[in-house]
Amino acid sequence: MFGRYLRSQLIVLLCGGLVGPIFVIVYFALGVAEREEIQWMLYVGLVLTVSDVLIALLIARHGAKAAAKTAALERNGVLTLAQITGMSETGTRINNQPLIRLGLHIEGPGFAFDTQDRVLASVTRTGNFNARRLVVLVDPATHEHQIDWERSALVNGLMPAKFNLAEDNRTYDLSGQAGPLMEILQLLKANGIPLNGMMDVRSRPELRRQIQAVVRRAAAQPAAGAASPAERPAAQRLEELEALRAAGAITDDEYAAKRQQIISEI
Repeated sequence: MFGRYLRSQLIVLLCGGLVGPIFVIVYFALGVAEREEIQWMLYVGLVLTVSDVLIALLIARHGAKAAAKTAALERNGVLTLAQITGMSETGTRINNQPLIRLGLHIEGPGFAFDTQDRVLASVTRTGNFNARRLVVLVDPATHEHQIDWERSALVNGLMPAKFNLAEDNRTYDLSGQAGPLMEILQLLKANGIPLNGMMDVRSRPELRRQIQAVVRRAAAQPAAGAASPAERPAAQRLEELEALRAAGAITDDEYAAKRQQIISEI
């Protein structure tokens, strides 16, 4: 927690929080005669400095709570797919990125519910919005949930998913195959293995056998679970494109170029 606070305090200082400490330092650096004329600088400096500390504490506390929530969901939550049922703009931008409202339908073993989340529509997330699905961690009892953008990118084909099976002397490419990849992600989560690029499960023979079975089954049925955007009806792709523009996730130029591309493929 202390390390998190120090990082938060550094961010606050770099974002303008240095004004308070500078006022205090300048006040005490001057002589007694000069101080009498700038008493206000001491009081303003102290107020700003205390505010900096309080803001940093709040940021650190919020970060700690978010990290604890993520850790709890990783331990006890269910990994499942959420369908994007709608997107709308909020009129808010953060760091020049639009904040949009997502309608989600989340379903898993023993639960199904609809909810809304507000998320930043960054360029790296556009492919997930186009796919109309996201990977989420869900607490079945409380319906508390959290979008996992890294796992979503893998399932939606935005990240390569290649598996090298030494027994077959072959590398299998499951990129974009949502069903098999979700099975593998659930196996990894059940065994406490995070998603971190290259993974070697040779030391876990049972897990390795289970993953190999999923990979070989997916390779035998390559069409199962694949959802290439080009295979979807043009009308659906145009509708999704309209929703992205309405939410502010893409510019007018990007919208026009993508629309022309879809029309040319009809």
